Amino acid sequence: MATTTDDAPLLRTPLHGAACDAGGRMVPFAGWEMAVQFSGLVAEHNAVRQGCGMFDISHMGVLTLRGAGAKDAMQALVPSDLFRIGPGEACYSVLLNEQGGIRDDLIIYDRGWLEAKQTHELVLVINAACAEADTAWIRSQLEPQGIEVVDRKGAGTLLALQGPEAAALLENLSGCSLAGLPRFGHRDLDLEGIGAAFVGRTGYTGEDGFELLLSAEAGERFWRICLEKGVKPCGLGARDTLRLEAAMHLFGSDMDANTSPLEASLGWLVHLEMPKDFIGRAALERQSAEGVQRKLVGLKLEGRAIPRHGYPVLHNGAVVGTVTSGTWSPSLQAGIALASVASSSAAIGTELGVEIRGKTEPATVVKRPFYRR
Repeated sequence: MATTTDDAPLLRTPLHGAACDAGGRMVPFAGWEMAVQFSGLVAEHNAVRQGCGMFDISHMGVLTLRGAGAKDAMQALVPSDLFRIGPGEACYSVLLNEQGGIRDDLIIYDRGWLEAKQTHELVLVINAACAEADTAWIRSQLEPQGIEVVDRKGAGTLLALQGPEAAALLENLSGCSLAGLPRFGHRDLDLEGIGAAFVGRTGYTGEDGFELLLSAEAGERFWRICLEKGVKPCGLGARDTLRLEAAMHLFGSDMDANTSPLEASLGWLVHLEMPKDFIGRAALERQSAEGVQRKLVGLKLEGRAIPRHGYPVLHNGAVVGTVTSGTWSPSLQAGIALASVASSSAAIGTELGVEIRGKTEPATVVKRPFYRR
């Protein structure tokens, strides 16, 4: 097992060896040893935008909730109305603390009522860095209500197949049409010569694509067959540029326990009109009534300047915020960033500046996402 610089053990996914064989350059990430790139960040980024790429995301946490009242119980932990989705559907949401701060973001899949097991089932996908803490906290909240909380992934694999050619490839492997599977829909598939998979039409790239949960053995077969079919393996570097072009938030950078969904410009996740209570509701009601002092915005820079996390954001020479995520966009050929700024400087079209190595580079608040197919 690999170690970090402080000799803490790093975990490895079941695809670690396969990733190394494919040329993956491994780095520590959220307690795991993961590939940051294979053939190169830009090549991998463009493969997803133009064709198909795959990511090993087995470091993510996957939980199953079971119980007749699983959905009602989970509703108390998130600000989004879970009863807007039904069996076979999913939604993106956030876990909150009492102050309305974000503990983590997650995807909730509604598996519906399972007649054979006489239970309602939900599947949650949570961030790797928060998986242990999230699991313990969710169990502390739900198990006293009789809800079973189990690790669904175990020693299995979670992969993302992303890009405009992803659906055709998955249809070829499964022999099933996916035309009726909407975005954020999910189903079980039997992949010929590979095995059973739980498949969600979800992803973190801004492209059409799928996330697949398989056994370790099936995951390795899927990886190998995809490589044989010309699918490009992609690492954390391309994953970050793709998600930032799509203005998708990164927990720990663009939002954290001291940031509410309203401050993170995720107000669309907050359904205060529903009559149900949830942790952090009182704090969000106050913020909704009084307004927030800061907002997360999208910035596009001029020239070749590249913004990075932590860089100051200025308006008329005064610091009004901080870059939370920044990169060079391969699709737009420009520097882009998400930044937390004073609400008074957050309007689209506002001319701001980003301080980079002592120089103020011009930036404009733009509509998100930066890239849309």
